[in-house]
Amino acid sequence: MAMKRVAGTAIQAFSSSGSSVLSTTSSRPLHASPGGKKIVGVFYKAGEYAKLNPNFVGCVEGALGIRDWLESQGHQYIVTDDKEGLDCELEKHIPDLHVLITTPFHPAYVTAERIKRAKNLQLLLTAGIGSDHVDLNAAAAAGLTVAEVTGSNVVSVAEDELMRILILVRNFLPGHHQVISGEWNVAGIAHRAYDLEGKTVGTVGCGRIGKLLLQRLKPFNCNTLYHDRIKMDPELENQIGAKFEEDLDAMLPKCDIIVINTPLTDKTRGLFDKDRIAKCKKGVLIVNNARGAIMETQAVADACSSGHIAGYSGDVWNPQPAPKDHPWRYMPNQAMTPHISGTTIDAQLRYAAGVKDMLERYFKGEDFPAQNYIVKEGQLASQYR
Repeated sequence: MAMKRVAGTAIQAFSSSGSSVLSTTSSRPLHASPGGKKIVGVFYKAGEYAKLNPNFVGCVEGALGIRDWLESQGHQYIVTDDKEGLDCELEKHIPDLHVLITTPFHPAYVTAERIKRAKNLQLLLTAGIGSDHVDLNAAAAAGLTVAEVTGSNVVSVAEDELMRILILVRNFLPGHHQVISGEWNVAGIAHRAYDLEGKTVGTVGCGRIGKLLLQRLKPFNCNTLYHDRIKMDPELENQIGAKFEEDLDAMLPKCDIIVINTPLTDKTRGLFDKDRIAKCKKGVLIVNNARGAIMETQAVADACSSGHIAGYSGDVWNPQPAPKDHPWRYMPNQAMTPHISGTTIDAQLRYAAGVKDMLERYFKGEDFPAQNYIVKEGQLASQYR
């Protein structure tokens, strides 16, 4: 989610030329020192739904399915959903935890202040993709290792994006709401329902998720464009049938539908402000499963109200969970959901297995798969620089 990808090869992520963030203090050990470790997991609470599916492991109750294994190894494993405020459960464990596991779906915001107080902290793991809930510069300066389960939910997110495109193009939600409310008004739906075929779809960011989305769009006979800092291999580009657009502002007016697939970084935060939204075609449809903070919140709400954005759908908010008065909850022609696209049961099993694999490597003093690193030895992965 991705930020939900690592562009280029794993080697490029940490050895390519360009700026990097170097540790300003001595690095903390990359691997576990002897003895039991205190590991804290922050996940969303499932409540009554926890018992409905034995594979529902991404919640507090499921605890990634690793509790028995960790405790049998002599480690302490604490799991909570309480992560905000000075009196929250997470705060009690900040001073002496060794490993913090969290997810993008119910993120524990790991600030520079929290990092400073976490004297024993060595490892920050994201169960999923997208580690922007961590102050990565502070983590790098403190010599921490930050890693995620790269690729674990890219299929889940790409499928969800395709669904949202169709929901917006076909004006599906008003029809569904009519059924619930006992109405029957075909005209109220049909006046702004279209075919996807022949429309121009542009993705802003084209890593793993962006490529999967473009591949899934090909049978719909769309015109597909992509903007990214790295151009695809010509053979893959020809196979997918998408055209590279080096200039984002030149691409936007061409698009009937825009999908956000770029990580949240210092460069992409607030990327779609009032001025950039104005460069989009009037009546544009926007899908954003990347990160809410890439969009300027009020600018999106205003553009939906004016009709410049004809429909907006996504599952990412700023902050998360979204407060009850968040303007995206009430803007017209939106198809928003809580952050769900990357936490299907299939994805949960993949990112739980990935977390267990990295913990096993950590305990043994072995390196992680190279593509999983977001901060390693004081350097940020290239997409976060």
